[in-house]
Amino acid sequence: MLADALKTETASAANQPWWRGATIYQIYPRSFADSNGDGIGDLPGITAKLDYVARLGVDAVWLSPFFKSPQRDFGYDVSDYCDVDPPFGTLADFDALVDRAHALGLKVIIDQVYSHTSDQHAWFQESRSSSDNAKADWYVWADAKPDGSPPSNWQSVFGGPAWTWDGRRGQYYLHNFLPEQPDLNVHNAEVQDALLSAARFWLERGVDGFRIDAINFAMHDPQLRDNPPATHDRKRTRPFDFQQHIYNQSHPDIVKFLERMRELTDSFGRRFTLAEVGGDQALAEMQEYTGGDHRLNSAYGFDFLYAEKLTPKLIASVSEAWPETAGWPSWAFENHDAPRAISRWSGEEDRGSFGRLKMLLLATLRGSIILYQGEELGLPQVDVPFHRLQDPEAIANWPQTLSRDGARTPMPWQSGAPQLGFSSVEPWLPVGDAHGPLAVDLQDSSSDSLLRFTTEALKLRNAHPALRGGSMDIVSAGDQLLVFDRIADEQRLRCTFNLSGSPAKFEPTGEALFRLGHLDGGELGPYAAVIEEIA
Repeated sequence: MLADALKTETASAANQPWWRGATIYQIYPRSFADSNGDGIGDLPGITAKLDYVARLGVDAVWLSPFFKSPQRDFGYDVSDYCDVDPPFGTLADFDALVDRAHALGLKVIIDQVYSHTSDQHAWFQESRSSSDNAKADWYVWADAKPDGSPPSNWQSVFGGPAWTWDGRRGQYYLHNFLPEQPDLNVHNAEVQDALLSAARFWLERGVDGFRIDAINFAMHDPQLRDNPPATHDRKRTRPFDFQQHIYNQSHPDIVKFLERMRELTDSFGRRFTLAEVGGDQALAEMQEYTGGDHRLNSAYGFDFLYAEKLTPKLIASVSEAWPETAGWPSWAFENHDAPRAISRWSGEEDRGSFGRLKMLLLATLRGSIILYQGEELGLPQVDVPFHRLQDPEAIANWPQTLSRDGARTPMPWQSGAPQLGFSSVEPWLPVGDAHGPLAVDLQDSSSDSLLRFTTEALKLRNAHPALRGGSMDIVSAGDQLLVFDRIADEQRLRCTFNLSGSPAKFEPTGEALFRLGHLDGGELGPYAAVIEEIA
């Protein structure tokens, strides 16, 4: 079976789409670069820094939301899908960004939020006005139970019931997230048409793909059946954690909408669609959403984003869960919704060596990979004090939920500049105290920095088809060592990683192409790795 899979991958290698095995650099616009001195990052600021991004060796940038929004959930509450929120700039600024990115050889991917809108969106304002208007069925409305309680027991991700009473309509509306984020009724064909029209708007402006937010929340159970209690014994910090999320999300008809989405993007050529999928059934849903050639191109989940420790067994189990016959996976160790991996997975004394190991490991995984801004610098999580918190989930669940703000702090560009070169004024979130010594200017001028190492790791990935698009075969996953082979054409690369802080026994099996850390005879040092070419 492996031989057949190899033949298939080898035959298709010459015609690989650009995104297969690509490295995608995620930019959180509010925190990347402020061009106009208001403390908020913006599109012109991103454009001015694209040369830096291109030098990393990545293939694409993914922009988190910059659309018109009241910013209750910082852009994931969209009030106009087809315009730019003024603090970020204008549509002309967006066009200039796309032009500059393309001139540098970078693709541009943008977020699309289809499960909900802002309560300030014109669609919702019309929908809530009566039960018989043209958009009355564009959102999820339901009558109260006879005792006045909500229609079902569904709970919001951000805490409390997922239903809010609206006096104007005399009904409850569904919101899986904030009350200011009412859920769209994506079962409705007119809603689907409107969402696809918004996607077309951006495709016609030149975007190369979409990252689709929380897509498994896009459709609910029309019967509004109660969710059963959770059976796992994991830590519970919110009412949401006490349920199995069977009926408020993950409806089987979601795939039909995704097929319409794929048909649209394919009509514009080699565009890319990437789903974000979370939850207890994420793996099955990711593979369902990417199955065949008529659904989304790829998906990623939270296997690594919320993992408390990076272990050989974790990497092996997650990788083996995506066989050659399944859809194409994407992987991220960090993003705007999760604590920085360098803080989750290593102590302060090991962050230099561990940061390199983590970066090389990501660069050798099968799939497309996502780097979050500042990950190439080894930025640790920032402890944002309560009075500076912006994240609504962290504020509602403080101190039990680790703030997402700690991974959203401003990008440090210049070690000696005010606000580390992000802005000329106090930014919307504080800069990290530990980020100054990790600033871009210092690392760019140091030959042994993590920034420089990141470019070398990506150069290695891009130079070898086995790493960028080949098969992956787990050889072993013990307490210390992770060993796997990457295979394409006639090349087999053996990748050995010591994920522990102690030396591990190691026997070379081929010619070393790349070494990291201590390698001496029969011993591989702590947080060391070697990539060999074997027969």
